Amino acid sequence: MNIGIDKIGFSMPKYYLDIKDLANKRGIDPDKFTKGLLQIEMSIAPRTQDIVTLGAAAAHEILDDDDKKNIDMIIVGTETGIDQSKAASVFIHGLLGIQPFARSIEIKEACYGATAGLEIARNHIANKPNSKVLVIASDIAKYGIGAGGESTQGAGAVAMLITKDPKIAIINNDNIYQTRDLMDFWRPNYTPYPCVDGKFSTELYLDCLTTTWNEYLKQNNKTENDFKAVCFHLPFPKLGLKGLSAILENKENKDLTENFNKSILYSQRVGNIYTGSLFLGLLSLLENSTTLKANDNIALYSYGSGAVCEIFSLTLVENFEQQLNKNRIKEQFDTRIKLSIDEYEEIFFKQIEVDINGNIKLEHYNDNSLFYLEKIEEHKRIYANKIK
Repeated sequence: MNIGIDKIGFSMPKYYLDIKDLANKRGIDPDKFTKGLLQIEMSIAPRTQDIVTLGAAAAHEILDDDDKKNIDMIIVGTETGIDQSKAASVFIHGLLGIQPFARSIEIKEACYGATAGLEIARNHIANKPNSKVLVIASDIAKYGIGAGGESTQGAGAVAMLITKDPKIAIINNDNIYQTRDLMDFWRPNYTPYPCVDGKFSTELYLDCLTTTWNEYLKQNNKTENDFKAVCFHLPFPKLGLKGLSAILENKENKDLTENFNKSILYSQRVGNIYTGSLFLGLLSLLENSTTLKANDNIALYSYGSGAVCEIFSLTLVENFEQQLNKNRIKEQFDTRIKLSIDEYEEIFFKQIEVDINGNIKLEHYNDNSLFYLEKIEEHKRIYANKIK
């Protein structure tokens, strides 16, 4: 039985910041960001947008009524959860109106969680073939004003519907994974911003990639020539390029190089979305490549600091392109609202502060999103839902 990605959707906030404006404000040569990181813009989320609203919007883009009747598991991978106990997937289940007899969970391991979600989804459907599983990767990367990682921030969510006989890609049973207990990036409960050892994190990302890639090729009896594209976790696009260079034996591999450039188009304009970065790269590749065809194989490298990584592959199916939005750049990216630096600092970093009773009613910044955080009452998050 073939199991894989039947549908894939994406959402991001309606605001963005030009990376050159950030560089100029911080007294940095813009080339350090545009060439050194290959970054162009970053998505900016106001307080009314979080991993629940972004995840629900990404899923709403792809789900129909039949899907909602047959989904019996919702998995959210995130490292920016909004509650230490209640899973974001439970909120999303309610906002989308999915049938009640469903399992809803949240997975955390830095940027890797959603990849684990895919494996759980595949195993679930292997056991219950008529099931559908909704896997969502939703995150907001926030480092603080003037922080070293500020230029890599971003916000967004990718939603994938996993089913038998998928219409986009089969998830192959060839996973190789690795775990190392190291501290390259972490976020203690007592701080709103992560702790990062940037140089070490880059080195660890690349070393985990090369060692896992070599083991993957060995155990699956494959070479780089078995793939038309490789997608990477993208904390920033230049790191993915370094990763591609690290694994290529044939430095002139035209297919992999050209398709890599297509895979970073969305991330260049969104920034880092942690668990969603790998899958945003996959979506960008699928919607912008002109060379991919049915039966082509795509390798994916998932990496979560701390560290867990995994390499696995997808095989494209007939007519996969019919399930995609080939006009996303024009329809979604080019219609966003550009922020000034002052607006960005006010909107992105303003904290939610409830009163003594745990209440706050939020200003909505003219938020016309389908879902947004409206208020908190007695410490309970109340979301506005425009699809009901």
